[in-house]
Amino acid sequence: MFTGIVQTQALIAHISERHNFRQLTVQVEPEFLTALTIGASIAINGCCLTAVQFSTNQVQFDVIDETLRLTNLGALKVGDHVNFERSLKVGDEIGGHHVSGHVHCTGTIVERSNTVDNWTLWVEFPLAFSRYILSKGFISVNGASLTVGQVVGNRFSLHLIPETLRLTNLAEAEQVNLECDQQTITIVDTVERVLAARQ
Repeated sequence: MFTGIVQTQALIAHISERHNFRQLTVQVEPEFLTALTIGASIAINGCCLTAVQFSTNQVQFDVIDETLRLTNLGALKVGDHVNFERSLKVGDEIGGHHVSGHVHCTGTIVERSNTVDNWTLWVEFPLAFSRYILSKGFISVNGASLTVGQVVGNRFSLHLIPETLRLTNLAEAEQVNLECDQQTITIVDTVERVLAARQ
């Protein structure tokens, strides 16, 4: 479980690749790896991955076929930056919203407009998820907990503050991992089932 409050950006330091399988090694400041253990969960671009090896400033993850199919992790290259968040601990402040790290789909940033202090992004997403993406609702974008602005067809807008742009890779990203809010999914699916049963 995560909060969607990205802690830092990590660097893709090494990639080992086999058929439908990748090992990603990310490099990050040592302070973000304090008390890390093998098997710990870390969100990389919002995708929950398991630490399989680590050193003072690097962590390695195995990425399997289903994760490669649903996320943007298969497109990463050495030198890319990814959003990094350690898992939530009991007693931590939840500054964003509950994020599972289970990515539903990818979206594409199709438009950016910005001034000195304000950025607006428009993200195009698969239409099948439109019933879960609502204006002023929560969404996780590359692991960042954000509020949806407008929704128009299969696009939604995001309004980003400078701190979000500083901490995350959203200023440069093109394809982004999307995780819809689980509470919204539960409510929508339950209502749809109840209405279908009544008919």
